[in-house]
Amino acid sequence: MRVLTDENVSSAVIRGLRATGQDVLAVKESLAGATDQQILARAQAEQRLLLTHDKDFGELAFHAGAPATAGIILFRLSGGDPSADNWRVLSVLQSRTDWPGHFSVVTDDRIRMRPLPARVSNGGNE
Repeated sequence: MRVLTDENVSSAVIRGLRATGQDVLAVKESLAGATDQQILARAQAEQRLLLTHDKDFGELAFHAGAPATAGIILFRLSGGDPSADNWRVLSVLQSRTDWPGHFSVVTDDRIRMRPLPARVSNGGNE
């Protein structure tokens, strides 16, 4: 799986993903200071699943129409136990393979998936 982790994703999660062989590009390592638009554009260009704790990416994908075909996962975890939150992120990612094309919200006990809007072609003049 090709993944782009937003700045707010813990280093423990990044290490855990890499330990399982995932191709991880971490914003905090190579794109520090990038805007949400730049981060989403990079995820799209490289077809990377975007992991974040930032609700703004849903706004970009649904209301601003920014493409995100590889998928976005928004983690809305309790934050009471960082180790438990990290474990939840890692276990959820391994639990399914249908993330592309979806905006997913993961909480402590639930996964909700919503299809991302299809990008409308204008005859090749995009």
